[in-house]
Amino acid sequence: MRLMRNLLALIVLAIGLLWSLQGIGLVPGSFMTGQSQWLCIGLLTMLVGLVGLGWANRSRI
Repeated sequence: MRLMRNLLALIVLAIGLLWSLQGIGLVPGSFMTGQSQWLCIGLLTMLVGLVGLGWANRSRI
């Protein structure tokens, strides 16, 4: 179960990174390219992914 949570969090983090890079124009070929709103959405998504990684790897006492 821990592996699944880690994989899900990493996928969310990767999607957020992609959206952020598209938002600043480094990844061309999409309607999101160069749109600053996608930078913000991507950063928030990356934050959710980081929180998910923290949650998946917290110690269980």
